Amino acid sequence: MRAVWLAIAFSGVVSAQGLTLEEAVKRAVERYPSVKVAREQASAAAAGIALARTSYLPKVDFLSAVNRATRNNIYGMLMPQSVIAPISGPPVREATGSSVFGSAIGLHVAWEPFDFGLRKSGVDAAESARRQAELATERTKFDVSTSAAAAFLTILAAEETVKAAAAGVERAKAVEGIVGALVKAELRPGADAARARAEVAAAETQLIQARQSVALAKAALAQLVGDEVAAVEAGKLLGESPAGVAAEAAPATHPVLREQSAAIDTVRARQKVLDKSVFPRFNVESSTYARGTGARPDFTTQGGANGLAPNFYNWGLGFTMNFGLTDLMTIKQRRDVESAHERVEQARLEQLRTDLTAQGKKAQALIDGARQVAAVTPVALEAARTSEEQATARYRAGLGTMIEVAEAQRIHTQAEIDAQLARLGVWRGLLEAAIAAGNLDEFIGKAKGN
Repeated sequence: MRAVWLAIAFSGVVSAQGLTLEEAVKRAVERYPSVKVAREQASAAAAGIALARTSYLPKVDFLSAVNRATRNNIYGMLMPQSVIAPISGPPVREATGSSVFGSAIGLHVAWEPFDFGLRKSGVDAAESARRQAELATERTKFDVSTSAAAAFLTILAAEETVKAAAAGVERAKAVEGIVGALVKAELRPGADAARARAEVAAAETQLIQARQSVALAKAALAQLVGDEVAAVEAGKLLGESPAGVAAEAAPATHPVLREQSAAIDTVRARQKVLDKSVFPRFNVESSTYARGTGARPDFTTQGGANGLAPNFYNWGLGFTMNFGLTDLMTIKQRRDVESAHERVEQARLEQLRTDLTAQGKKAQALIDGARQVAAVTPVALEAARTSEEQATARYRAGLGTMIEVAEAQRIHTQAEIDAQLARLGVWRGLLEAAIAAGNLDEFIGKAKGN
């Protein structure tokens, strides 16, 4: 007996520690994979800033090479290509198959002292991309939060349906007992007993379907929170719904609008990079190298290991300017493409703002309708309860039929379901209003009773 009481007490502790709305939203944000994906994309964008800043550093190239090759050289120009290896030195009188060692080592440094703002615009573009990625993460978190809150309300609605359906089963079984006694006393036909059993089966089917809805809703929430959902804590969500008005215009701080505004800034940053790309590129360059060869100017060879170590060196210092004339048309076309992208993103921003405003108005309509329904469902429930009692009483007195009792039972069960779901309908409207406003903090606070 003591073990039974301990089990009952333990089960009470577990139910009291059910998952709350606030906990469900928090766990979903922390664990759902899409948030992790967005977070890592933001990290990659942040690394892109450091990459863009490396363009300020001088370019340093080091080369070291050793080879064994022939030394046959001729006069004449060769168009730039990547197949035939270049060779230095005077042309030979005739080809020979002899080969000598050759070696080279060198260092080349190039630095761009000024760039008319090109490198800075590249860093700014990377900064814009990072900002957009961070806001995309915030928008993803918001989407996951709203999904978790909606799934939580769905669980509560399904559980309330289970309660009403279970009560309907009990009432159907009670009527079945009454009918069975009357049939056994030959005061009612046997067909009434069959109809009573059919009503019990129908009520049990409705209960099974309601329990299935609970299991599906919990599975949906478990997918978001990354853990099995055994029970949920309703808090104030099953009590009287609080006052609340949906926002008619989406604020600029809405996560969706902030992300879209960042997308426009990113396109503009890319445009600035293209604007700075039309200027010439200037470089201060320095080069030093040494070469070794086993060949002599008189076309003889030294033999042995001569040429393996460099024995001639050069150095140079210069200032170069590079201006790609044919790139101007390409840059212009790319600029036109980015301008079109900006118009697309601007139009998308207007569309999102319009949609969110409409969502806020729909949420207000949903709240108003749900409040009106919640106001009349108690009256409907009381009338349905009274109607069932009267139908049962008339049946006992032989003045009513089994069909009237069955219909009254169904109406009673549905009225109980409607009464419970009406209050949750107001909360669902408040959730839609919070989504349109872009902030769930107030909604969660109301659910906690704050």
